[in-house]
Amino acid sequence: MPKTYDPYNNIDLDTQIEKLADRCVNNSCIDPELYSKYDVKRGLRDAKTGLGVLTGLTEIGDVHSYDLVDGKFVPCPGKLFYRGIDINSIADNFLQDDRFGFEEVTYLLLFGELPTEKRLNDFNRLMSDFRTLPSNFVRDFIMKATSKDMMNMLTRSVLTLYAYDDNPDDTSIPNVLKQCISLIARVPLMAVYGYQSHMHYNEGGNLHIINPDPSLSTAENILRLLRPDGNYTKLEAKILDLALVLHAEHGGGNNSTFTDHVVSSSGTDTYSAIAAAMCSLKGPKHGGANIKVKNMFDHMKETINDWDDDEEISNYLTAILEKRMFDKSGLIYGIGHAVYAVSDPRTALLKDLTIALAKEKNREHELHLYENVERLAPEVISKVHNRQKKVSANVDFYSGFVYSMLEIPDALFTPIFAVARMAGWSAHRIEELINAGKIIRPAYRNVAKPTKYVPLKDR
Repeated sequence: MPKTYDPYNNIDLDTQIEKLADRCVNNSCIDPELYSKYDVKRGLRDAKTGLGVLTGLTEIGDVHSYDLVDGKFVPCPGKLFYRGIDINSIADNFLQDDRFGFEEVTYLLLFGELPTEKRLNDFNRLMSDFRTLPSNFVRDFIMKATSKDMMNMLTRSVLTLYAYDDNPDDTSIPNVLKQCISLIARVPLMAVYGYQSHMHYNEGGNLHIINPDPSLSTAENILRLLRPDGNYTKLEAKILDLALVLHAEHGGGNNSTFTDHVVSSSGTDTYSAIAAAMCSLKGPKHGGANIKVKNMFDHMKETINDWDDDEEISNYLTAILEKRMFDKSGLIYGIGHAVYAVSDPRTALLKDLTIALAKEKNREHELHLYENVERLAPEVISKVHNRQKKVSANVDFYSGFVYSMLEIPDALFTPIFAVARMAGWSAHRIEELINAGKIIRPAYRNVAKPTKYVPLKDR
């Protein structure tokens, strides 16, 4: 903000704003004890059980992290289900068949059943037909409205597509389904093209706008569009495809999907609902975790002399927890999860191919550092915080490393997450429209004291 001089107050504009901000803070602080007094479920989570407050029903995704034993919630190894099918079973099958899985998972999430071979082929062709942008969209919008933040660019691109839709406000299921499939197909293009334009116009790089190949999968096309030569290995495409599958859905209670439900319940259009979910995902507490993990490891590699020295690694992790190292947040990024108590089922699935890719990229020594931190972090956390609660690596722990090996720039980490979650958001929007009857409107209790109006001359 420019420091414009204000002759009336004799102070610059920034100082005025700072003083006004102080008034905001002083008059907006709520006594923390009131949250307990009125049993407010902050974050829509139960303070006693740590579980989320039930706000809706879904048949799309399920995260299982506790067993109910004798009336008590007992932590168990995490499981993730898409339409009732274990994600491990889904991934094992398409990996064993040596084929890509994201399109199959998208079909499963949208329609509630696994496709036959013919239906899957038909759906792949449908996705390919939608994998194009309106005429001159790249030139007139993406290339003329570049942004250094790719999630901002991607969200604006989604909202702009409203203007290219003949029936944008039609919330009938056939029309919404058409809109959703088109967005699932188009978001990867808008993400990559937005990045290429930013690098050219803002960073002085070369401009590469490559058309997608209709015969390729979503993962293959992302790598093809991102790289100037369009080349990639089969293993690279397989692991990116798996990452998309693992990020496609995570139940109705995660922040961005719940946002999708809330906004959809108002009756608004598809582009607005999806854009709102994207705005939620952009937040560092939600979609930016894998970037934090990568940045932490970049700092770790510069700071730790011997990546195989358990004591040196443990000392570094202790310093993080004591807010003396890295960003001084006290958090070891990628370790622990808001829902999974014992283990994240996505981590093991991604790690297997991560090991293979690290070998192909000759980055096994770096992988070994990740494995050492994964092994030592729970011990350090238990010791520093003096608690026995088990924590483990979550999917973000390895996904950032995977993206860096795939030469995906940091700026696209969260947009790649959005590319994957488009499948889940679309399924949840359709489910909300089919089953909803009321706008989602939770209660807030007003705790302000009644105050009389004071005339201006008497203040």
